[in-house]
Amino acid sequence: MVVAAVATAPASHAVVNPWFASSVGNATQVISVVGVGGSSAKMDVYQRSAAGWEPVAAGIPATIGSNGMVQQSHDGELATPMGIFTLPFAFGTAPNPGTGLQYVQVTADHWWDGDVHSPTYNTMQVCKKSQCKFDTDPASGTENLNIAPYKHAVVMGVNPQRIPGNGGAFFLHIGDGGPTAGCVAIDDGTLVKVMKWLQPGALIAVSK
Repeated sequence: MVVAAVATAPASHAVVNPWFASSVGNATQVISVVGVGGSSAKMDVYQRSAAGWEPVAAGIPATIGSNGMVQQSHDGELATPMGIFTLPFAFGTAPNPGTGLQYVQVTADHWWDGDVHSPTYNTMQVCKKSQCKFDTDPASGTENLNIAPYKHAVVMGVNPQRIPGNGGAFFLHIGDGGPTAGCVAIDDGTLVKVMKWLQPGALIAVSK
């Protein structure tokens, strides 16, 4: 499936050699996020065919962390980590818009555990607030996922080893044009189109 008219600047569909080409193995779908200064970035969407890499959407305005990008993420940094990351599953407060990824429709009982002392740090958990076995205070880094920016979202596989303090809760989600706490954000209409295109094995590549 090709993303049709995802961006204001349509892609040429010519075969290209994108910056991440040597770093994504056998992946056939890659979302490229390149910083353009401050908390602003440009997103391009690529599909690999038998002929090679072809851009299917280009120049999508995106926002990143208020402190830009970093090589290694840490909790509370307000910066977006650079690297090549998996997109393991999607979620949202809204029903599944038709993504090829596994999708979880979240409620007030869905959390992203940011408690560095918790054995489930940097994972989605489902529990009543009073029964959660981790610190649900926002000061701990834990997020309740039942919020407007997460009407639609895709998990970025940052810190898959779940090393305490090395960051978690990085998502591609809905943005309002302002900086994020380290996630990547785009407008909802474009995000839904991208989510409908995504299939298991897709990657996100982030760089300055």
